[in-house]
Amino acid sequence: MAKVVSINVSDKKGVVKTPVDERVFITDHGIEGDAHGGKWHRQVSLLSQESIDYAIKKDGLDLSPGMFAENLTTEGITLYELPIGTKIQIGETLQEVTQIGKKCHNKCEIFFKTGDCVMPREGIFTAVLKGGTVKIGDPIKIIEE
Repeated sequence: MAKVVSINVSDKKGVVKTPVDERVFITDHGIEGDAHGGKWHRQVSLLSQESIDYAIKKDGLDLSPGMFAENLTTEGITLYELPIGTKIQIGETLQEVTQIGKKCHNKCEIFFKTGDCVMPREGIFTAVLKGGTVKIGDPIKIIEE
């Protein structure tokens, strides 16, 4: 079963995010109090724990959720294989996949340590279609249309 293993937020862009137990997601905005919220297509970023574990094994770094600046760390779902437009229910929210990966304009701290970063390839972004609360452990369900 796919689930949320960490919720991560920051009040500034370009910094490691801090884990929290739960957070309110706002329709057409993103996560309440997170610097990446706003009326655009990358309201919420997601990265799987499996991707983080791969980076740990490959590079021997001490990494934890939020260090890739992802809002949601997931488990049990291959995020980057979800087509754009896929709708997913996470906790009380309904989100839509809007982007797979991203161009890394400013190399992150992890890139400088290892010469690589999984977020640009394996992270995804969503827009919040229906707001609500998301908690650690909440299931992630793909909505079939």
